[in-house]
Amino acid sequence: MREAETEDDDEDASPSLKLPPGGKNYITPGGYARLLAEQEELIRNERPRVVEIVAWAASNGDRSENGDYLYGKKRLREIDRRIRFLNKRLENAQVADPLAQGENDQIFFGATVTLRFDDEPEQTFAIVGIDEADAARGRISWISPLARALIKARAGDSLCFKTPAGIRNIDILSVRYLPL
Repeated sequence: MREAETEDDDEDASPSLKLPPGGKNYITPGGYARLLAEQEELIRNERPRVVEIVAWAASNGDRSENGDYLYGKKRLREIDRRIRFLNKRLENAQVADPLAQGENDQIFFGATVTLRFDDEPEQTFAIVGIDEADAARGRISWISPLARALIKARAGDSLCFKTPAGIRNIDILSVRYLPL
């Protein structure tokens, strides 16, 4: 077996996507459904399509200079690696429904928090699973420094947050639990 095929399946994950050692993979129901849908798409559609292309390319003869064959094999390895990664994530997933929190004003996983840094305009963030984080959409991972600073705080609290640019004050304006 080649070295690339024996490495840890977490290799697909950038450092920000790696789970903490011994940590749980908290994820919202919507995030779990998206990972499951991606896995199904890869297994049922994309992988069989690429296998068909590789088989056709192999039947053309000389494989050493056959671009379709070489690219197809590379793509097949990428798909298999992603499937293994998704299997691992889904096996370790702990689905936490934000709606189960009800009217709680304390910040936990799944909270949608509106806050203000210093005297800047309000910002809203949802605390989501590692695989669901998307800063452009206001979704931060539960293991991010900001989320860790916010956990267990309540609406109306103020806290100091250490950033590379220095200490910033955060005022927590509201905490809601919405479907994510």
